[in-house]
Amino acid sequence: MHLEVDTHCHTIASGHAYSTIIENAREAAKKGLKMIAITDHGPSMPGGPHRYYFGNLKVVPRQIEGVYILRGIEANILGTNGKLDISNSTLKKLDIVLAGFHAHCFSGKDVEENTAAAIAAMKNPHVDILVHPGNPQFPIDIDKVVAAAKEYNVCIEINNSSLTVSRRGSEENCLMIAKKAAEQDVKVAIGSDAHICFDVGNFDTALSIVKQANIKTDNILNTSMEEVIRFLESKGRKIVPDLKTKTEV
Repeated sequence: MHLEVDTHCHTIASGHAYSTIIENAREAAKKGLKMIAITDHGPSMPGGPHRYYFGNLKVVPRQIEGVYILRGIEANILGTNGKLDISNSTLKKLDIVLAGFHAHCFSGKDVEENTAAAIAAMKNPHVDILVHPGNPQFPIDIDKVVAAAKEYNVCIEINNSSLTVSRRGSEENCLMIAKKAAEQDVKVAIGSDAHICFDVGNFDTALSIVKQANIKTDNILNTSMEEVIRFLESKGRKIVPDLKTKTEV
């Protein structure tokens, strides 16, 4: 299966990643991707960018090396009320918003707290994708979280990095989540979670989970750039006219 979009990529702005936006775009072009999302960590992540960084993403060209760029964020879930570490006024100006748990930003003590926080975050109309929900450090009630994703029109991420270089022990949870998403007809996003350009577009391990779970191609967000745009439009984004501009480097 060929995916045209990587919905989860980091740059040096995240503080613990090692490539620039241009380097990510060049690698994406080499791998035949049509679009990538720049989703650096929110400001609560140690070493992460100031909130001004996200407000100024509008200066990033829409096309780099022939690859369309989505200006986004991986926001940190801060509490059981679903609060994120960036204001809604900023979120609504971005093209794509990921939200997830990170150890330095959320200290959920049990399944109940983690589940409540994940669902509350998905209720935020600006949140598009719940990322790496299979992280064993933050166990969730899978049935409730997947049902909420369907109710609030949020994609569940199958994170390639969780299955390769980070969040060890995620495999079993990710497979259970993927199977539940297939059962409930919930759309999933497959993200590389690249922290260096060479990992942009690396989806192989995540795709094996998708295959095992029998997720239908129609329920995979990033099979095409057009599908990603349609989904973001369903969330109220208005990026298509901007994507047609000629600005490119």
